[in-house]
Amino acid sequence: MNKATSNYAMPRMRPCRAQLAALGVLLALELAGSPAYAADAALQKYPDVLAATVQPRGGDRFNFDVTLSSPYDTPQRYADAFRVMGRDGSVYGERTLFHDHASEQPFTRDLYDMQVPGGVRAVIIEGRDKTFGYGGKTIEVVLPGR
Repeated sequence: MNKATSNYAMPRMRPCRAQLAALGVLLALELAGSPAYAADAALQKYPDVLAATVQPRGGDRFNFDVTLSSPYDTPQRYADAFRVMGRDGSVYGERTLFHDHASEQPFTRDLYDMQVPGGVRAVIIEGRDKTFGYGGKTIEVVLPGR
């Protein structure tokens, strides 16, 4: 039968929402396992500081709990420190990390009883990579009570 003279039209097939959702999940899983996605994480040069909490200890002293993420964590390369500094670049304290945290991402470590000069109202926290040094996403934290 000629298409031009046919009175019968094929029904249009439309996937249901569940099929589309399943396709989206499969696509996301495929992309997550693809070399392009893995390469993006490998290209990250520095750890990122994700969060920090600060508690005053009295006087000019503070306790810091800092959460970092480093997707390239291996014994050869990992986030090996973070520091607390002023906007002018003055370093008030540093916490050295002596091993990778591959099984614990992101991870939180503390830096307690750190002195910050009285006139400083906020500090910047920055992570350090074992290979490349300091850099990556930083955060600025207002010191409580100041």
